[in-house]
Amino acid sequence: MTIQLHTFDTPNGRKISVALEEMGLPYEVHVVDISKGEQFDPAFLKISPNNRIPAIIDPDGPDGQPISVFESGAILIYLAEKTGKFLPKDTRARVAVLEWLMFQMGGFGPMPGQAHHFLGLTNEADKRYGAERYLAETRRLYGVMDRRLAGNTFIAGEEISIADFAIIGWAWRHEKHKVDLADFPNVLRWYGVMMARDGVGRGFAVALKRP
Repeated sequence: MTIQLHTFDTPNGRKISVALEEMGLPYEVHVVDISKGEQFDPAFLKISPNNRIPAIIDPDGPDGQPISVFESGAILIYLAEKTGKFLPKDTRARVAVLEWLMFQMGGFGPMPGQAHHFLGLTNEADKRYGAERYLAETRRLYGVMDRRLAGNTFIAGEEISIADFAIIGWAWRHEKHKVDLADFPNVLRWYGVMMARDGVGRGFAVALKRP
């Protein structure tokens, strides 16, 4: 049965479209235009009480009953467990995937997101402090990933995982972060591998906003 993906064209939204494509799950996009406040619609709040995209409804959930899931990290874990893909059963390998997924959720998402906000301000005094603070932290996080990827093909090890899907959604915006990936050669290598994948390409190509 077809999963409903309620989302918009943002890094967090792209994580899920990429994962769905990589997992080969049928889905349909329901655009939630956050630029128009549609995330506050009562119908959307029923499945995403924190008024954030993305959220999904899986009509074929546990025991064959529908389930809704909000928060992109929770969605990735749910989809991985549903399909048995991209989340290892081995405890050590699984912990590594969850560590790097939480790294993205807690750091490599909120920090670039703050940088996006301050870079968009028109008041130069307000813009300068915030942009310098959060761009510096964003570059630090790229450095953390670069060191990790020096000895690993993918972020959690030698196998691709939901942690890679989570991070690629934000690394896709590296130019907006004012980051030249040439400064982080291991991230650059990983980014090229990820973006060359058919499923990732389809996940970025699918329309997540209205024309």
